[in-house]
Amino acid sequence: MDLHFGDSKPTDEERAAVDALLGPPESPWEGASDRPDADLRWARGGRTARDRRDLLLPGLHALNDRVGWISEGGLDYLCRRLTVPPAEAYGVASFYAMFALRPRPATVVQVCTDLTCAARGSAELCSSLESRLGAPGTPVEGGATWEKSPCLGLCERAPAALVVRAGRPADAPSGPVAQFPAPPKTARPAFADERVQREGGSGGAPEAAAGFREGAGRGEQHATAVLAPATADAIARAAAAPESATAEPPAAMAVPQVGQEQLILLRRIGLVDPYSLDDYRAHGGYEALRRAFTLGPAEVIREVTESGLLGRGGAAFPTGRKWQATASQPDHPHYLVCNADESEPGTFKDRVLMEGDPYALVEAMTIAGYATGAHRGYLYLRGEYPRALERLTHALAQARTRGLLGENVLGQGYSFDIEIRRGAGAYICGEETALFNSIEGYRGEPRSKPPFPVEKGLFGKPTAANNVETLVNVLPILTMGAQAYAAIGTPKSTGPKLYCVSGNVDRPGVYELPFGATLGELLELAGKPGKLRAVLLGGAAGGFVRGDELDIPLTFEGTREAGTTLGSGVVLALDDTVPLPRMLLRIAEFFRDESCGQCVPCRVGTVRQEEALHRLAERTGAAAADDIALLRDVGRAMRDASICGLGQTAWNAVESAIDRLGTYA
Repeated sequence: MDLHFGDSKPTDEERAAVDALLGPPESPWEGASDRPDADLRWARGGRTARDRRDLLLPGLHALNDRVGWISEGGLDYLCRRLTVPPAEAYGVASFYAMFALRPRPATVVQVCTDLTCAARGSAELCSSLESRLGAPGTPVEGGATWEKSPCLGLCERAPAALVVRAGRPADAPSGPVAQFPAPPKTARPAFADERVQREGGSGGAPEAAAGFREGAGRGEQHATAVLAPATADAIARAAAAPESATAEPPAAMAVPQVGQEQLILLRRIGLVDPYSLDDYRAHGGYEALRRAFTLGPAEVIREVTESGLLGRGGAAFPTGRKWQATASQPDHPHYLVCNADESEPGTFKDRVLMEGDPYALVEAMTIAGYATGAHRGYLYLRGEYPRALERLTHALAQARTRGLLGENVLGQGYSFDIEIRRGAGAYICGEETALFNSIEGYRGEPRSKPPFPVEKGLFGKPTAANNVETLVNVLPILTMGAQAYAAIGTPKSTGPKLYCVSGNVDRPGVYELPFGATLGELLELAGKPGKLRAVLLGGAAGGFVRGDELDIPLTFEGTREAGTTLGSGVVLALDDTVPLPRMLLRIAEFFRDESCGQCVPCRVGTVRQEEALHRLAERTGAAAADDIALLRDVGRAMRDASICGLGQTAWNAVESAIDRLGTYA
C-alpha cells in the first residue's frame, strides 16, 4: 500500500493523545524517528498492520477529546501509527458529527433542536442564545462556543444541552490500552444519584455538587455536563464556566413508575446502587447467567425462541432465530454486538437502562455470547451518553475483578469479555452493518445483504447484534421461564415493552407496560394534554396518528393493522400549540443530514423531500397539490430503492401527516 502523508506535524498534545491509546511508536515509520535506537529497516505491515484498523475510531476520539478538533498533523500521525491512508481516515473523520476538522474552542455546548426539544421550546431557546452569544459556532468569552445538535437522548427533560470540554483527563494512563483491558486501578466513582455507597459494604465520598463529569482516561472527553431542562442563562453560564453546571438528576427520575411491583425490566432502577455489584446480585443479579450455564447454549436458545422475544429496536426480528443462525455457523470466531447507539429522535430507554441498571446489560451480553458461541462482545455506545459510559466502564471493571467477565466466567470454563466502542454522532450507525463498518474503522455506511450478519458480520465473521432492551429481556426469560414470559402480552407480541413518552405530557419518561395496552392507557399514565392534536409513534422513522385514535393496541401487529408502526417505542405527544409543518420540516432536515449518501434514492430523495416541504410551508390547497404529488413520487422511490431502513422510512412521518392529519390540505 502506497501511503502519502502531508508535511503537517502533530503537536505534543496530539502525539500524547494517540500514544496514550496505542502505546509508544515502535518504528520510525510510525513516528519514532526521534528515538536513538530507531531502526529504519523495520516496519509493521501486512496483516499485523491491517488488524489495527479498528482502532481508527478510538484514535479519532482521542484526538478530538484531547484538543477539541482533529488537525491535519494529528490525523497524519494517527494514520502512520495505524498504517491507514490519510485520505481514508479523513473520510471517516468527516463522516461523524461529533468530530471537528477545523479549529474550534475547547468547550462546546450542543443544544438539541430535534423533535421533542422542538415541541418544548428549543427554537425560542436558540433564538435567545443567538441574541446573547451570537450565531452557532461563534466563539464566546472563556473559550467556548455553542452548536445546534440532533437528538441528545434526554427527551424526558427537554429542551436539552450537552457541554463537552476538551483536554487531558486528570487520570489518563500513559501506556497503551489493550482491546480488553484489565480493571483500572482507580478509585470507584461516587454514587451521586442515591447518595449512598454499598459497594462491598464500603462507603465513599459523595460526588461534588457540580454536574461536570471528568473523563476516565483512554481518550474520553476531559469533562462533560448535561443541562436539561436547559435555559439560556444556564447555557451562558456553562459556556463561560463549564464547572458551574449542576448535577444531573438520578436515572430513576426518568422512570415515573419507579418502585412499582409489576415492573420487570425497570424493577431495579431507583432501588439498586448502579455502581454496586453486590447490590445488583442481592436483587436477583446473575441468577439468569447461572441458569444459562445449567441449561447449556442450545437450551438457552430454545428458551429464548419459545418465549417469542422479538427485537425491540424496530425491526421486530425473532431473537431466538438470530441467535440460532449465528451459533450454527461453522466459521469462527463468532462475535456479539450490543447496539446501544439509540439515535432515533425521541428514544432514551436504553440510556435509562444503562445508567440505572448497568450490570443487567453486562449479564445479558454474557448470556448472549455464551448462547451464540462468542467470546468477544462489543458494546457500541452513543457518544452523547457520558453517564452511561462512566457506569458501564465501572461495571465491566467490577465484573472482571469478580470473575464474571474474562477467563473462565464463574468457573464454568467459558471465556467472554466486552469492549465499549463510542459512537461519534451518526444516526445511520444504528443500522447493524453500518455499525460493523464503524467499529472496523471505516465510514458507517450500510452493507448490501446478503450475506447477512449471522453469516458475515463484524470482521467478516458470524455476528449476533441486538439492542439494549432486547438483551435485557433475556434475563426474565431465563429466571421466570419461557412459558411464563410468553404469557405476558399477546401471542404475537410477548413480554413487557418500554415506551419513551415525551412532548406535551405532564410526566414524560420511560414507561413499562405489557404488550397489548392501548395508546390511550399509556398516555393517561403520562398525563396527556387536554387538546391532544397528534401522536408520533416510532420517532422520525415512524408515523403520526390523530389525537382521537387512542384505542390503538401497542403491539407490533396492532400498530401494523392501524397503518402505523411501533418502531423503537417512541411516543411523542403533541398538543395544538405545536406547528406541525415545522415539525415535518425538522424531520426532513434530520434525514437529509443523517443520510450517509451511499445510495442515490436516499441521498437525492431526502434533499428533494426537504425542498418540497419548504415550499409547502407557504402554500395550501390547490397550490400545494404539485408538491404533494412530488413528495409521494420521491417517497415511493426512497422506500423501494434505498439500500437500508433510513431511506426506506424517511417518508413515513410526512406521508402519515398528509394522509392522516390532513396537513397542507
